[in-house]
Amino acid sequence: MTTTERKAPLAGLRVLDLTRVLAGPWCTQNLADLGAEVIKVERPGAGDDTRGWGPPYLQDGHRADTEDAAYFGAANRNKESITLDIGTAQGAEVVRQLVRRCDILVENFKVGGLKKYGLDYESLQAINPALIYCSITGFGQTGPYASRPGYDFMIQGLGGLMSLTGEPGGEPQKAGVAVADVMTGMYATVAVLAAVVERHRSGLGQHLDIALLDCQVAMMANQNMNYLCTGQAPQRPGNAHQNLVPYQVFEASDGHLIVAVGNDAQFRSFAQELGHPEWADDPRFARNAGRVMHRDELVPMLAQVMQSRTRDSWLQALEAVGIPAGPINTMEQVYQDPQVLARGLRLDLPTGQGGSVPSVASPLRLSATPVQYRSAPPRLGEHTREVLARVLELSPDKVEALVSGSVEQA
Repeated sequence: MTTTERKAPLAGLRVLDLTRVLAGPWCTQNLADLGAEVIKVERPGAGDDTRGWGPPYLQDGHRADTEDAAYFGAANRNKESITLDIGTAQGAEVVRQLVRRCDILVENFKVGGLKKYGLDYESLQAINPALIYCSITGFGQTGPYASRPGYDFMIQGLGGLMSLTGEPGGEPQKAGVAVADVMTGMYATVAVLAAVVERHRSGLGQHLDIALLDCQVAMMANQNMNYLCTGQAPQRPGNAHQNLVPYQVFEASDGHLIVAVGNDAQFRSFAQELGHPEWADDPRFARNAGRVMHRDELVPMLAQVMQSRTRDSWLQALEAVGIPAGPINTMEQVYQDPQVLARGLRLDLPTGQGGSVPSVASPLRLSATPVQYRSAPPRLGEHTREVLARVLELSPDKVEALVSGSVEQA
């Protein structure tokens, strides 16, 4: 088959999205980008919490603010929005009818929060044994914290990330992006795709238990091992690295840059470029282990030389000899960077209101079945009638009866 004849990777899969805020929507946006049909179920009159997390707001074709915050636009493209009041018997029944026709359900309610509506895994698995049901919570389905709400900020603290972020001796800092949420969304995506592959063998679905805390602890990566192998908790290194030297921010004569020396050969080239080749032969600094042990002696000497030239002069010189280095860009500079421009990382998605919504391209690059950008983030309830008619195969009269009844009542 030619590329044009091959379908999107997840084409034919239908996802019922009962999530809001970031971790869940990040997962379902990944699935939507890869071709799945994603139906986002939102509260009538309110919708996803992040619709109100502005300013700034998305704009219409006249460059006037809409009611939807820019935050909402970060994780909800390629989806259809329907409004259902699942707290009513009628609304919950519509969800059950949709589940019969869906492959995947993703939800991020508190543990047990959907059981009172008959929308928990056990209830829905009974009517659709092939359903892949992904629950995203702060702490998972088990354990003493299971019933607690979980938020990215508190998870960054509880999971150890903030103990390693910030200047030595300074205040603990959270990351500038909700990384616990985003990584949980990525782990959830992986789990869903694994369950889809397994279902091809067994024909059965399963329950996926994805927790922010689990994901936050897992993503500590080498810092986990630094602690587990030594019994000593790593400390906040600022912009330095606990295991590599020099691997940090340096001040040039007119600004700052990052130097990331990853091996001894690179350090030899770095020392040569700084005009001190003898440093690479010094027994204290020749090997990375020595440089880590003697960082307090080496780094001040490096820093003094780095202040002698401009940032761009250093960047050009270091690139020429193969030493990893880079600038510290503002967001404005990011979107002006030639590599970002060449990769087409900014997108503008047309809306049904005559305008467009800025977006960021998916980093998933598939040669034969690329990500498709089918639609901008939906307006609240934009597709309620269309989805009820298409998926549930209801007549126009029945659709209108549902829409005018408790299904869309706030």
